[in-house]
Amino acid sequence: MNEFEQRSRYEEQEPIKKSYRLKSIMSTVMAGVVGSAMTLAAVNYTEVNAGSQHQPQTESAAETDSNIITTPTSTKDSGSIADIIETSSKSIVGITNIQAQSNPFSQSQGNVESGSGSGVIFKKEGNSAFIVTNNHVIEGASKVEVSLYNGEKVDAEVVGADALTDLAVVKIDAAKAEDVIEFGDSSELRAGDQVLAIGNPLGLDLSRTVTQGIVSAIDRSISVPTSAGEWEMNVIQTDAAINPGNSGGALIDTDGKVIGINSLKISQNGVEGLGFAIPSNEALPIVNQLMEKGEVERPYLGVSLADLAQIPDMYLENLPDSVDSGTMVTYVDPESAAAAAGLQKQDVIIGINDEKVENASELRRYMYTKLQTGDNVELKIYRDGKQQTLKVAISAASPE
Repeated sequence: MNEFEQRSRYEEQEPIKKSYRLKSIMSTVMAGVVGSAMTLAAVNYTEVNAGSQHQPQTESAAETDSNIITTPTSTKDSGSIADIIETSSKSIVGITNIQAQSNPFSQSQGNVESGSGSGVIFKKEGNSAFIVTNNHVIEGASKVEVSLYNGEKVDAEVVGADALTDLAVVKIDAAKAEDVIEFGDSSELRAGDQVLAIGNPLGLDLSRTVTQGIVSAIDRSISVPTSAGEWEMNVIQTDAAINPGNSGGALIDTDGKVIGINSLKISQNGVEGLGFAIPSNEALPIVNQLMEKGEVERPYLGVSLADLAQIPDMYLENLPDSVDSGTMVTYVDPESAAAAAGLQKQDVIIGINDEKVENASELRRYMYTKLQTGDNVELKIYRDGKQQTLKVAISAASPE
């Protein structure tokens, strides 16, 4: 394997998002700014001499049939804010991520608290009560502990998690859950609507803290690094304070309904009031799939990709000057849909169906949001300087 292949063989799930040629300079600068500012809203703990590997310290902040649905929000006064909070807070829980520790200087082994966040009890069914939270709150946990409204702590079982959308569902004994809270319809939100954030900033000592603000903007698109790769997340922007530990908590409207799952904030000197929540209408299809299947099934092309800005010029000599965007295939899974369609290493993908492909992230987003397993698509590629069109029958995701 030559140096180019070694450097460019990234998994399809983890492309590095950059622009091509002249744009790459500005992209690098902006990526540095955004990357240092955007943080997840979970509290991470560091145990002295614990010996375990923790995630880096952060300043933590295809639809299916289901009976979990959104309910329209009303415009009438539903009561005082205090009344809304008193009712809603019973459904907000604390979530502690407990991970196994390994101390190289001791024979003993045990568990340590790696971090904490928040969660929302949204459904009771049979003997189980279900809680939605962020994936980064429970990721890597060997044990998940839930702190209830009355202060009781109970063990939880992970039902399913999705790193790409940063959502997870856990369940506890239904007898332990005092109340549930309904989802509202986030599509009805407007900039200026009043919202309330409930969660556990800085850990469980400040559990069910309430902050108030407005919807600063809707339909924001933010590039977020996840353990499954870079992802463009659609979010609600709010100036309600979202602090470390608020991750997975509820952003509620004045009807006391959940219209967002608090997830992110921008933390940077001179920046205030930039918090973000996953809209309820974006979260529910993912939650439904996690409830039913334990995972989110996505179409699988079967290639590793590198954007053109990552590729040495010697591999781009045959491309016409007019091609200033796209993503190059660096590896093809021999058992994949891409291989069956004839896609080859060093092919440059510039389009899928009628959509232009700027980079690997755009290709993946198109596949994950507009395609299903079994769909037939057309890929526009350049091979040896000539444009071609390949027809691909999209397969199911590759097993891990």
